[in-house]
Amino acid sequence: MANHKSAKKRMRQEAKRRVHNRFYKKTTRTAVKKLREMEEKADAEKFLPKVISMVDRLAKRNTWHKNKASNLKGKLMRYVASL
Repeated sequence: MANHKSAKKRMRQEAKRRVHNRFYKKTTRTAVKKLREMEEKADAEKFLPKVISMVDRLAKRNTWHKNKASNLKGKLMRYVASL
């Protein structure tokens, strides 16, 4: 990579953004896993909006593709409905 001032700044910003995105992706994946392990319908219905909000936030920021987010939300809603 070039040694321009702007290139160095861009590298710093990308490193910072990567850590930020990794945290939110991991947190969301953990929440999805937790929701899938739930067996009480009332608890799952309470937790579902929080998980959907997290997934939507990742899609909005282009961390996850919007279709991936949509497919995941549909699967989670079907799972909760089937409990």
